[in-house]
Amino acid sequence: MPSIRPISDLRNSANEISDYCRRTREPVYITRNGKGDMVVLNQKEYERQTALIDLYGKLALAEQEIADGAEGEDFAEVAQRLRERLHGNI
Repeated sequence: MPSIRPISDLRNSANEISDYCRRTREPVYITRNGKGDMVVLNQKEYERQTALIDLYGKLALAEQEIADGAEGEDFAEVAQRLRERLHGNI
């Protein structure tokens, strides 16, 4: 169930809202004059969600490239090149 709080709670209960966001990893929806105004979210959760959105965008781009006929690389060959860059020729 989403947590919905009036904007006055930001002033009066900021620490409580922060603790809730950190503990539950859920956002708190803030209303102003009875209407949605903003969302408060723990920074780590925000960064996680931002990274997921970025990943989904990259996956969508890769799928489109494949649909357009792009050729992929062999995973084993790519992994071998990465190992060599990290550890030198094996």
